[in-house]
Amino acid sequence: MTQPSRLALPLAALLAGAAFATQASADAVNVYSARHYDSDQALYDAFTEATGIEVNVLEGGSDQLIQRIKREGQASPADVMLTVDAGRLWRAEQDGIFQGVESEVLAERLPASMRHPEGKWFGFSQRVRAIFYDPQDVSADEIASYEDLADPRFEGQVCIRSSNNIYNQSLLASMIAHHGEEGAEEWAQGVVDNMARDPEGGDTDQILGVASGECDLAVANHYYYVRLLTSDNEADREAAERVQILFPNQDGRGAHVNVGGAGVVQGAPNPENAVRFLEFLSSDEAQAIFASGNHEFPVVDGVEVDAVLADWGDFKRDDLNVSVLGENNPQAVRIFDRVGWR
Repeated sequence: MTQPSRLALPLAALLAGAAFATQASADAVNVYSARHYDSDQALYDAFTEATGIEVNVLEGGSDQLIQRIKREGQASPADVMLTVDAGRLWRAEQDGIFQGVESEVLAERLPASMRHPEGKWFGFSQRVRAIFYDPQDVSADEIASYEDLADPRFEGQVCIRSSNNIYNQSLLASMIAHHGEEGAEEWAQGVVDNMARDPEGGDTDQILGVASGECDLAVANHYYYVRLLTSDNEADREAAERVQILFPNQDGRGAHVNVGGAGVVQGAPNPENAVRFLEFLSSDEAQAIFASGNHEFPVVDGVEVDAVLADWGDFKRDDLNVSVLGENNPQAVRIFDRVGWR
């Protein structure tokens, strides 16, 4: 099987444009990807095997890729942009990166909450923003919702990332959707008041903060926890085993979910191949690769998840359309600034 060509910025800034221009054809699709998971290679291989269409991949940061496509203009070889988080997909949408897509396959396969209302982009994997707690100090009954993180009884007990983090911006964007801007600001202020320390580090660091006793509660995406549980490093596994995961708001709207998603680029040289690629990402085969590769949840019902996620059982998820997370992003950023969430 022909291996997809893969380039990473900044080298790609010099080489990829010319390379992609010569490879754009009826037998190719050019994917600009801000997902940096080795498992995605299996997606590209499987698509090529199923369709005969070669996948050429340019990897970079989401903002880098957006700026690159804008610089390339009508000459851009990009067919598809693939990234994570609805906030980043929204930024690309606002910069005119995506074109609307009508696909019966995507409409049938993907839940309405995972589809942009105008078909500009689609969610293909789900990541849950979960709460982690120390069962020695906190009972699951005490922390049933995101709203509880702002309760004064948890003063000095919460570890969470900075306001610059897109995952937190999208979480706050969901709070705006459910509680309005004033209610969301009250919640954000409450979380700031309850922080065990100034925000620092990534999602893994928040979970490890609970394991070390630095805090009793933390917020992180679920798959960071799975990575610790399944790590080759014994210390990581031991740390994870001291922490419990909780999916909030099960008596209400359900746990906040975000997406890994993609859209077809404006002026794509291979638009039909691009749509076929997106449709393939909604297939059971591709959904299973998403589920096993990065421990993400599939968006299509009935697709088998990996063993750790399966052990957690079913839980309720917020069915808010993920495009709202992007639309509310500017408000979320302003709220973070006002409450001093650094």
